[in-house]
Amino acid sequence: MTALPELTTDRLHLRPFTLADAPIVQRLVGDRAIADTTLNIPHPYEEDMAKEWIVSHQPRFERGEGVNFAIVRREDEALIGAIGLMVNPSHDRAELGYWIGKEYWSQGYCTEAARAVLHYGFTAFNLNRIFAHHFSRNPASGRVMEKIGMKYEGCLRQHVKKWDVYEDMRVYGILKSEYKSAV
Repeated sequence: MTALPELTTDRLHLRPFTLADAPIVQRLVGDRAIADTTLNIPHPYEEDMAKEWIVSHQPRFERGEGVNFAIVRREDEALIGAIGLMVNPSHDRAELGYWIGKEYWSQGYCTEAARAVLHYGFTAFNLNRIFAHHFSRNPASGRVMEKIGMKYEGCLRQHVKKWDVYEDMRVYGILKSEYKSAV
């Protein structure tokens, strides 16, 4: 695999990020509400951070370590978020991660994108398992995981620390066999 893929859904175009997206990424992710509900997004989030993140995508993909997609609305080409897989090839598994700009919350975009990426992960990467986690205080993220067929696997109590607060993480997962039987 050398070229970053593109996926299409009814309302979305999932495409590689470009450096031209950096200011939009910085604006969307720069919202404290996004950083507050994700583990690895700092606040403040500077434009150079977006550029560094975008430049990292192609090499990670070429090494088979993952894929990141810009979530773009087809109707107006608005960049509204990001979704990706962090692949562990030794174990044929990947972690699903995503964020959606606050102004686009509660419109089903994340679920639509996650379904497409789940399919991509099981087919293109031939994964056996895809999992995801969210802060317990962010149940909307868990609803996305449930809607795409992931099963709740447990709570990791005070598993991570975000901004000096220990956070419980709720873990969800789906196996390839479960995915195949559901589609």
